[in-house]
Formats: sequence, structure tokens, C-alpha cells
Amino acid sequence: MDIASIAGIALAAIGILAGMMIEGGSIAQITQPTAAMIVCGGTAGAVMLQFPLSIFLAAAKALVKVFLPGKHDGEATLKQLVDFAQKARKSGIVSLDADLATVRDPFLKQALMLAVDGTEPSEVRKIMQLELENKSEIEEKIPAVFEAAGGYSPTVGIIGAVLGLIQVMKNLDNIDEVGRGIATAFVATIYGVAVANLICLPAAGKLKFRHREETMLKEMMLEGVISILEGMNPRMMETKLRTFLFDSKAPNPDGRRGDAVAAGATA
Repeated sequence: MDIASIAGIALAAIGILAGMMIEGGSIAQITQPTAAMIVCGGTAGAVMLQFPLSIFLAAAKALVKVFLPGKHDGEATLKQLVDFAQKARKSGIVSLDADLATVRDPFLKQALMLAVDGTEPSEVRKIMQLELENKSEIEEKIPAVFEAAGGYSPTVGIIGAVLGLIQVMKNLDNIDEVGRGIATAFVATIYGVAVANLICLPAAGKLKFRHREETMLKEMMLEGVISILEGMNPRMMETKLRTFLFDSKAPNPDGRRGDAVAAGATA
């Protein structure tokens, strides 16, 4: 699980609720199922009107990425590429055909298949770069769904507040009911603002980061295959490819790997 995402939501909720209770409020005052229904339903409906259903459903499924780290292990992929480079240098690029079955990532597998088939490095780069760009164009629409939801939910919250005030107007002869009704009406506004600024917009930002992380990993795969085709020294290739990793670990003089930042701090 992504500790930052979970801790962030928990910290925000605790801070807001604790501050409200210190001022004499209670959680019961903001527990309004009808307000939540108006905000969530209205926001979802507006987003579905803006985006195709396939993109909306893909965004709903992608929400889990906010709380889970990336599926790919950059260090493991880098090691695999270096091993391929060493084997190709000894036995030729065609020898990698036997290892294609062990490659799980479809992008890397396709790039290696093109390389093994004798495709020129420039053509491999052109083909795989085109695939990467087309896939990125689709993936970039998913954060846009949450950004749109973050824009709609505060407005829908205002709609809920106005609807609540309309109901309050029916009880103007009872001042106690008027005060209670106004307080309840503005709960919808709170829900709208909270959904936008505590869920939708932060989720969009995290998904953009996840997408960039995955894109850089695929760019590393492509650059690795091109380097193998060009016959680059495996150690030089490893040094070059390591720059694509977010949390890169530099090799220590004794051959082991450690955190580059920690190594620098120690030095």
C-alpha cells in the first residue's frame, strides 16, 4: 500500500474533524446521507456526460492505483536488460529469442521481438515510440476525469445547499427549524468542497505521477533494447538506464547496491 496516500487522507480527515469538535461541533452535524447523495450523484452524472463511458469506467478502476505502488520493479527490469545485453554480446542478439517467454511486460517483449527479428534500431525506436505515445494519450485522459470531478463537485454542493434552503423556506414560521435547516443545507457545500480538494484533485495528481513513472520505465526498456542492438557495453548501458529510475540505487565500490542518496549523505 502507498503509505503517503493513506496517511494523507487520514491526516486530512483527523485535522478537519478534530478542529470542528474543538470548536464545539460534532460528527453527527455533518452526517447527511441526502447531501452525500446529491454531491456524489450529481458529480458522477456530470463527469459521465463529459467523458465516454469507457473512460469513466477506466478511471474508476484506476482509483486503486492511488493507494497501491507501481506494479513494475524498475531495478528488476534494469537487471533483466543488463543480463540480456551480456548474453547478446556473447551469443548474438538472436540468442535472446529463447528468453522472450520469460518477459512479462508486453511493451518490452514486443521491442525484443523486433530486435531479434533483425529490425534496425531506428525502426524499433520509431515503432515503439509510436505505441508509447498512443497509449499515453489514452492514459492521460484518466487523471482528467478526476480533475473534472474536482471542478464539478463544489458547484453541485452549492446546488444541494440551495435545495436545502428551499426546504427551509417552508418552515419560516418556526425559527428553530429554520436555524437547523440552514445548518443542514450547507453540509452539501462542505461535501462538495471536500470531495474536490481531499479526493478528486489529489487523486488526479497521484495518477499523473503513476503514469509518468510507468512511461519512464517503458522509455528505459526501449532505450535498453536499442542499446543492446547497438552493442553497447553492459556496464555503460546500466549507467545510462539508471537515470530513468525515480528511486535509483547507485552501485557501491564493493559491487553491492545501496541508496544513492544515503551513500551521498554518508560521504
